[in-house]
Amino acid sequence: MKPIRLMSGFFTVGLWTLLSRVFGFLREVMILSLIGPGPVMDAFVAAFRLPNMFRRFFAEGAFNAAFVPMFAKKLESEEGPGGFARDAFNGLGFVVLVLTGLGMVFMPGLVWLTAEGFAGDMRFDLTVGYGRIVFPYILCMSLSALFSGILNATGRFAVAAAAPVLLNVFVLAALSIAALTGGSAITWLIWSIPIAGVAQLALTWRAAAAAGFALRPSRPRWNSDMRAMIVIALPAALASGVMQVNLVVGQLVASQYDKAVSWLFAADRLYQLPLGVVGIAVGIVLLPDLSRRLRAGDDAGAQTALSRAAEVSLALTIPSAVALIVVPFALVSVLFQRGAASADDSAAIATAVAIYGLGLPAFVLQKILQPVYFAREDTRRPFYFAVAAMVINAAAAIGLAPFVGWIAPAIAATLAGWAMVVLLALGARRFGPAVSFDARFHRRIWRILIASAVMGLALWLGNAALQPFLGLPWWRGLALLALIGIGAVSYFGSGQMLGAFQLGEFKRAMRRG
Repeated sequence: MKPIRLMSGFFTVGLWTLLSRVFGFLREVMILSLIGPGPVMDAFVAAFRLPNMFRRFFAEGAFNAAFVPMFAKKLESEEGPGGFARDAFNGLGFVVLVLTGLGMVFMPGLVWLTAEGFAGDMRFDLTVGYGRIVFPYILCMSLSALFSGILNATGRFAVAAAAPVLLNVFVLAALSIAALTGGSAITWLIWSIPIAGVAQLALTWRAAAAAGFALRPSRPRWNSDMRAMIVIALPAALASGVMQVNLVVGQLVASQYDKAVSWLFAADRLYQLPLGVVGIAVGIVLLPDLSRRLRAGDDAGAQTALSRAAEVSLALTIPSAVALIVVPFALVSVLFQRGAASADDSAAIATAVAIYGLGLPAFVLQKILQPVYFAREDTRRPFYFAVAAMVINAAAAIGLAPFVGWIAPAIAATLAGWAMVVLLALGARRFGPAVSFDARFHRRIWRILIASAVMGLALWLGNAALQPFLGLPWWRGLALLALIGIGAVSYFGSGQMLGAFQLGEFKRAMRRG
């Protein structure tokens, strides 16, 4: 994959992810407006997090880290990629089906383990009920992740990136029906999730079949390929499990405080926009490309691919982080403050957004550095690093809670994120110059930082000037658009003048995407 093809793939995934995140924003706006922070939303967040947590553990974490490089290798050498994909499909389906059944039976225990603070009040029973409805979503999404891995390895990024949009489309439709008919918003919301999962699975399944991999369920088979995949996947599974422990620790701390689970969830959605568009997109595209280059001995190409991915990612991420830190309340109040969401809720969410903003570059850098290890089928070191980050996260979240209260999980996540980046960067040195950043990256990163600082100052001044309008109904949306415009012009203008980037590079990559 040529560098320009890498960038076009990155922008293809990024644009579809952007669409998904925009719909996700609308989803959260409607949830906060129709349901609002409180016991019901806390219960929904805790229940919905369960299938997502296990999905990342089995599918997007361990499974893809092992499956994608092995499948790409077999595809390139024509060593039976179809049979390998079929065996992986049946094995993953069997394991997740068993997990789904166990989760449905032992749902009260899962809720207690992940949100112990709910015990003794209405949130606990609500979460158990909601959890049993949404938990089968894990089966659909795990298998969809397998088909997405096949599509990504064959260079077909669009369908895999578009599939997550369906969840938000179904949820928005359900909440709209509830609002128009006067029905129960939470009931429509909960039942829309497993239905959306079926739609996502159907979309990726058909796309994989069109790509030449028409897989059908059959009896799982244990063979040397599955054994090799498990050997690679097990450390990655443990690493993914460690990262999910971080989420559980944060929720356990937050569940001790009223509305905190809802506040942190809303803040997480806001900073996930740039993380999803940039970090996840580049990670998806970079892993199969690095795997091919390193196997072919193309060290120079691997370095160029890694450097350009990091350069583009940070050119978009750093200014996003600055905006989240400088004007969080303007963003939160305009996006979320309506209906059942109050000004106090906006202030709390904005505090968490600013803290997550400090960690945003770290979360994106992890997505860039982890494929360096996975491309070499090294999943052990990321596991060790993740354990260290988990200890830091747990110590900070639990240790800071008595002093700073509900915001402790956000601080802990940011600290652990930067610790993980430092460990990944130090560990990658052993791989040599092929996985280091080139001279062009080092020249441009400082200019990106300066342009981001210029933008931060412009946003601060613009926020002060537009403050009267940001508090007025109807006008506040236009005021936020004006503020975003000030940020965009100041950043891209100063970045162009400083040589941080050339806008033509972004345009060419997007045209090819």
